[in-house]
Amino acid sequence: MDRGSSVLAGRHSPILFWAGTFAVSAGVLLHLPMFFASAPMHYMMAGMPMDPWMIFGMFLIVGGVAVAGYGLLPPKRVRDPEETEEIFIEAASEGELSPAHWILMATLTIGLVIDTMKPATLGLLLPGMMAEYNLPHTTIALFPLSALTGLVVGSIVWGYLADIYGRRAAILLSAVMFAGTSICGFMPSFGWNMLMCFLMGASAGGMLPVCYALLTEAVPAKHRGWILVLVGGLGTVGGFLTATGSSAILQPEFGWRIMWFLGLPTGLLLAALNRFIPESAKFLILQGHAEEAAAIMRHFGSVVRTKSRAISLVRSPDSGLSLIASLKYLGTTAALVLTGIGWGLLNFGLLLWLPASLEAKGFDILMTSELLAKSAFIALPVMFLAAYAYSQWSTKWSLVAMLAICAAGLLGLLQMDTALFAGFDNPVVYMALLVIGANGIVATILPYAAENYPLHVRGRATGVVAASTKMGGMGAQIIAALGVYPSLATTSLALMVPVVGAILLIGYFGRETRGVVLRDVDFTDAAWG
Repeated sequence: MDRGSSVLAGRHSPILFWAGTFAVSAGVLLHLPMFFASAPMHYMMAGMPMDPWMIFGMFLIVGGVAVAGYGLLPPKRVRDPEETEEIFIEAASEGELSPAHWILMATLTIGLVIDTMKPATLGLLLPGMMAEYNLPHTTIALFPLSALTGLVVGSIVWGYLADIYGRRAAILLSAVMFAGTSICGFMPSFGWNMLMCFLMGASAGGMLPVCYALLTEAVPAKHRGWILVLVGGLGTVGGFLTATGSSAILQPEFGWRIMWFLGLPTGLLLAALNRFIPESAKFLILQGHAEEAAAIMRHFGSVVRTKSRAISLVRSPDSGLSLIASLKYLGTTAALVLTGIGWGLLNFGLLLWLPASLEAKGFDILMTSELLAKSAFIALPVMFLAAYAYSQWSTKWSLVAMLAICAAGLLGLLQMDTALFAGFDNPVVYMALLVIGANGIVATILPYAAENYPLHVRGRATGVVAASTKMGGMGAQIIAALGVYPSLATTSLALMVPVVGAILLIGYFGRETRGVVLRDVDFTDAAWG
């Protein structure tokens, strides 16, 4: 990679970024003495007073994040983009993948694995946390609710940062916060845990939409579909497997708290990989940094040429959330937000409640585990099938198909609870349909969102859609906090509303984006007219 796209190229100060990262790391390490002091109590720190080193470490983390964030600020615009030559990137629609593309894909997959680990860890910690703090189910439900609230806030805030300060800066700031919020595992009180878990969610919530925005703008159009879906799917599955594997290895020896400490090495790993995460060339062009954009695209093997400006590279008169919610995009936005809410209710509600519901119907824990394992095994290849369908068949109808599979699974659960039709009583099939549909939706919704909005609001639009997937989860956790656990039939019928509504809205308002070259929509939204 040449100088124009080297480590932290074009940022305000790489020295400040690394100084801030070092301060955050030191602040986390200063929490370890108290943690190791609790070893005789099997690392149960509840009720321990914070020592001076821990308090000093918290100040270091806050200051370090601020310094690192300042170091990531982009330079001032060097010229008005209306006054620059227009840059054409020949490989945008017909180019082949270069080694740099594969490296970027691998790096962002690692980033998404790290990102997905955070929410995937939540369910693994709750039993140990309930035992240590002696909390009832209604109170412990506030912990994942805090994390999901942070994820919603982070998805929106980081989407904004990606559009204003750059995709790369948003990813690296998220990595630094990953490392800092690993102190969640060292907090002696449940209240402090909730606060740190909220901040963890805020840092994790922004990674997914920003990664999709960057990939959408960096890879050739003919490969974009399968790359977006496969990277997202591998990141999701990898994060789940990493979380569960780490839990099996570490929790028996060190207790539940050690799981949060993994945020430090994984966050630092992502920061160390920053040289393989270039800024989006299209974002740089929009900001007036044409020379740096050209250098980055040459690194990706693109043929870059310029000519005197014939088309003004201007922003739409509408910008930000006003454009996302405008009449032009209202149908698409409503469809994707409703899809996200439905997926959140399914993933963070129904699928979490399903084991208890099955046990209430006479299935013991072994039978329930076997049913879920068989369902997951059947659904495992879905990310490859979804990637193929999304890239080779249709982006719009692939998402609709996944929603329809979910609807079929919900009808199956309704059948299990009501026995409306004799002979249709195989719970493995019903649960497999739900898992397939849920995995397929989460693998396609954000790539589809990233392809539907112009460059200058892509981060925010994708962030809003990502936030909606957590809003459904928030609703499910509020229900759990109130101590309300509806029956399978009631839950299935309630979930059919957003699922069927999303099918209708996407079918009517959704745009087909398979193979679409985004060059014409990256600087103005007029091309969608």
